[in-house]
Amino acid sequence: MTDKLHIVGGGMAGSEAAWQAANMGVSVVIHEMRPKVETFAHKTGKLGEMVCSNSFRSDDHEQNAVGLLHWEMKEAGGLVISTAYRHRLPAGGALAVDREPFSEEITAQLNAHPNIEVSYEEISELPQDGQWIMATGPLTSDGLGQAIARATGTESLAFFDAIAPIVYADTIDMSKAWMQSRYDKGETEEEQRAYLNCPMDKETYEAFIDALLAADKTEFHEGETAGYFDGCLPIEVMAERGRETLRHGPMKPVGLTNPHEPDVKPWAVVQLRRDNALGTLFNIVGFQTKMKYGAQKEVLRMIPGLENASFARLGGIHRNTFLNSPTLLDERMRLRTQPNIRFAGQITGVEGYVESAAMGLLAGRMAAAEILGQELPSVPQDSAHGALVHHITGGAEAKTFQPMNVNFGLFRPLEGVKGGRRGRRDRYKAYTDRAKEAWQGWLGTQTIATAAE
Repeated sequence: MTDKLHIVGGGMAGSEAAWQAANMGVSVVIHEMRPKVETFAHKTGKLGEMVCSNSFRSDDHEQNAVGLLHWEMKEAGGLVISTAYRHRLPAGGALAVDREPFSEEITAQLNAHPNIEVSYEEISELPQDGQWIMATGPLTSDGLGQAIARATGTESLAFFDAIAPIVYADTIDMSKAWMQSRYDKGETEEEQRAYLNCPMDKETYEAFIDALLAADKTEFHEGETAGYFDGCLPIEVMAERGRETLRHGPMKPVGLTNPHEPDVKPWAVVQLRRDNALGTLFNIVGFQTKMKYGAQKEVLRMIPGLENASFARLGGIHRNTFLNSPTLLDERMRLRTQPNIRFAGQITGVEGYVESAAMGLLAGRMAAAEILGQELPSVPQDSAHGALVHHITGGAEAKTFQPMNVNFGLFRPLEGVKGGRRGRRDRYKAYTDRAKEAWQGWLGTQTIATAAE
């Protein structure tokens, strides 16, 4: 057996990196500080725990960049994506996951792999020897965070991330709420009824906005000047940008018909998405919040149908650290000043479960190839993985670098595809066709076991 690969962090990126490297024949040690050292957001010591949403977002691999990442990860034998499909919940066109059995299976598969061992301990320094991947995510411990700052010669960048509340289903008033996906999207009746909807008239909406703006909120500590990631804004911040912002965002009323009052169009609609396979828990979609717990209960119970709601988890806010990767990392995701160390996942400046796992997939393969003395071709920039890693390791402007979801704006332009609305569908399909060909070509240069279907 060759030299070991050490991976710090057992979240999406670390779990995927370990799986990919182990399937290439490398011995892997995952160093996970939980449950010995807890974080604000994690509730268990399981690997691959879903902390915020339970959604992997759109599964459309022809018209959506994150759906394309799903496809590419599946082609690469990805542990995270294959496990997500096995624990899928109805969510219209999205890939939502039953979070507890998902993390249980991730943990079981990694523990059962003959090339992987898990060591439950905190790593607080950057090792000088051996091959390491730092996949510690947005909640990197203080000790390791300080070590990274010392090694990079710069202060870590940061923004604040928020999580949404989860409601017990049996406390929702279904005489006011109803089940329907927006525009009845989905191939089955279950998919078409994947979301629970709570309608508001104009008066209720205005009162809700007033209460939201006036509610007690978590205050930042002195010196904390980081901003928010736009894809995960607290609802109060959105409301502060204008009274209509929420009505045109997570509370938009389009594509829905209230069966209790089919002739009355709601002024706004709050949607909840099933959070587990039993259907006993629902998370409030887009309702990340920094309201204090008491205020959350009061304000959220103003939503029609949630007047008597009980909460399995209230929302919260936490600090989310990430590197200025365009400055600090090379194209192989190695720290320029200490190339025996790679970074993967959200700490590199990608945002989302899927993007984090995708960067873990690449880091795992790159590190394993280096240990095995193999020549690994550069990740093709025309693939979704390639577009994302190129962005964070040099394509982005370092001075304004902020966390980024995968999107077609990161892809190299196409030739011969017209613009316009109809042209956009053609353009996205052309992006995905080109990406799939490039990705399959890259995978064809390597030998690796695939995850079980």
